[in-house]
Amino acid sequence: MDIKWKKYSHSIITKIIVFVIAILCFTGIARAVVEVEIVNDVNFSSVTEEYYIESMAYVKESERLIGDLTRLLGKYKSEEHILSGNTLTQEEWKQAEEDLYYTEFQYSRSYNPELSEEKNFDKFEEEYADKLAEAKNQMIKEDLKEFHMLIQNLDDYEPIFYASDGTNVFANSSSTNKEQFETSPAYMIFEEYKQEFYPKETEKNEHLYRITEQIDEIDMENTVIFLGYSKQFLNEKAQKWQEVKAVATTSLYQILGYLAGFILSFIYLVLVVGRKLFHDQELTFRPVERLYNDINIVMCILLIPLWIMLVDDVFENMTNMFTIITIPFAILELILLLLLVKHVKNKTLLKHTLIYTIIYKLVKFFGDVYKSGSIAVKTVLVVIGYPLLIAITFFMFPITIGLAAWFAYKKVKAFQNIQKGIEIVKDGNLHHRIEVVGNGEFAKLSSNVNSITDGLKKAVDSELKSERLKTELITNVSHDIRNPLTSIITYVDLLKHEKDQVKASEYLEVLDQKAQRLKLLTDDLFEASKASSGNIPVQLDKIDIVSLITQGLGEVNDKIEAMDLNIKLNHPDYKVYVTADGKLLWRSIENILSNIFKYALERSRVYIDIEDMDNEIRISFKNISAYELNITADELMERFKRGDESRNSQGSGLGLSIARNLIELQKGRFTIHVDGDLFKAIINLPKFEPNE
Repeated sequence: MDIKWKKYSHSIITKIIVFVIAILCFTGIARAVVEVEIVNDVNFSSVTEEYYIESMAYVKESERLIGDLTRLLGKYKSEEHILSGNTLTQEEWKQAEEDLYYTEFQYSRSYNPELSEEKNFDKFEEEYADKLAEAKNQMIKEDLKEFHMLIQNLDDYEPIFYASDGTNVFANSSSTNKEQFETSPAYMIFEEYKQEFYPKETEKNEHLYRITEQIDEIDMENTVIFLGYSKQFLNEKAQKWQEVKAVATTSLYQILGYLAGFILSFIYLVLVVGRKLFHDQELTFRPVERLYNDINIVMCILLIPLWIMLVDDVFENMTNMFTIITIPFAILELILLLLLVKHVKNKTLLKHTLIYTIIYKLVKFFGDVYKSGSIAVKTVLVVIGYPLLIAITFFMFPITIGLAAWFAYKKVKAFQNIQKGIEIVKDGNLHHRIEVVGNGEFAKLSSNVNSITDGLKKAVDSELKSERLKTELITNVSHDIRNPLTSIITYVDLLKHEKDQVKASEYLEVLDQKAQRLKLLTDDLFEASKASSGNIPVQLDKIDIVSLITQGLGEVNDKIEAMDLNIKLNHPDYKVYVTADGKLLWRSIENILSNIFKYALERSRVYIDIEDMDNEIRISFKNISAYELNITADELMERFKRGDESRNSQGSGLGLSIARNLIELQKGRFTIHVDGDLFKAIINLPKFEPNE
């Protein structure tokens, strides 16, 4: 325990030390940047600049002067030009008219809502002519004021210059032609659309575009601007530039050092944040760290302009206050950033936001009500919930509209799909199925329509099968009964005219056989009708299935020996009981055995397997057929179907159908399988439970 506590204490101390290093490094970076960029008005790009002519400082010396000259030549020109109203653009005057029209005239009694805007505006120009003239004079005065201010500014510039558009001239020296300026150690000449710089290194200055862009804004036809720099001016500016460059270079090295320290300490803090020990995998959150991430981000963003505002007010006058102000801001900013990092590591950056929480809870609430409610409730929720969602997510309104449009499109498409499917089913195509997408109301409706279609299809198929079976039943019954009946009629007629007693005895024997055959057919038909209709009384009881089959095999042993069949009975070592009617169960098994005796291959094996399947007992009969089984198992289950399609065997074709109906009356299942010449009949019956 003590060792763990020591490790934990050492980890806290290390984190605090690294955190302090990160804050000090960040403060050092901020101080160096402010000293260079704000106090000394220097860009860090000067560190890489080799000569003053190629520096930003050289361009800045001319940038403001060129800007003032281009405004004077391009817009203001002279007092006469301004007083004549030529400096007012059409857009500016139109804006002034609209401001007066919408702020005063539209709320006056003169405004007539029944008139068109065009007629109202004509009326406005007529009634407000004096105010419009006054507004125009005010705009001219503003331009005149700006013109004189620019003229005064020209006296403050050190480079010599001459600018003229052929009529108006602005200069601070007696030099008026290009040749005079070309004698200067450095110059810039803009003559109509030609530009010339000296020395040639000036053209390498990457900041020169700040000057040329201003020249390109005015029409330079008949216009010239000459700038010349004296040697003394260049030397003074170059010396000052060197001093500032040295400050920027020193500050840059300081920034790189502080930056390296801050990056290393920040990486360490990112790795250990949220963990009590360095190798811990579980993240821990203190109660004060439950601040929502979106609020955290807003605070991080707002702290930066607040810090800049405070620093801008105090730095130039009280440099010591810079550190006092910066450190608290840096501490708070770093804590907020590390808290965001912790949520990134915990994969809760999005989930732990106020917006996500509100939307999630609303969606969950409406979703729960939507899922449990009726169509009317769901409609009301959509009508009420969507405007609320729009109000909450106003800042992402286009996305919300897009999602709503997409949702509506999907629902309309789903409804159209259902409508189209119902039309197809209505036209008689019962095989068509509507695609079920999702699990909403339309999905339930699609599933219900498909269920109705399946039910209709089953009903139609069942009816067709029933009609086919009725037809086959009539045909087969007619065929099977007609044969012995025809024979009986024929032999009765022969017997009437036969005088020979020996032949008469033979005729009587044939009549007896045909009569028995006819009795068998009618009895089986009657029993099949009773079994299929369920009019047979069923008495379910506890039946020892092994004993029942063993005793039954003993009763039919003569038939087994006659066909030389080898019966293989497999059953569990313990007693196996089923819930069934003993008489009906044996009748079913007897029909299966009778089917085996009629159609099994002589001198073959017959397998009878009894299996315990937990909740039920399975009895399976397997034999090799003497006839080629060229029909399916379903067809064999039909009434009057026999294994031989030639119908030469003596069976009625009702045995399997009777067996199935009797087993189903006892709450069991009867199935058959055909695999080549292998015939398999399976009975599944409920297992007897003592509490039944």
